[in-house]
Amino acid sequence: MKKRHEQKLIILSIALMIAFSIPISLLFNSEREVFGYPMILVYLFSIWMISIVVSFVIVKRYDE
Repeated sequence: MKKRHEQKLIILSIALMIAFSIPISLLFNSEREVFGYPMILVYLFSIWMISIVVSFVIVKRYDE
């Protein structure tokens, strides 16, 4: 894997650290619900799913 693709994964990791930090996560801690689920769970699992898809695309597309 080339250096620039490794850098994309490092940037993704830093973005995930910020997205999963307590101050950002607590912004979504409210009484609102999405399809019956609390907003914080929807936020956490959607960020998790998006990160899996993005890392999969980076690894599959640029794996040499």
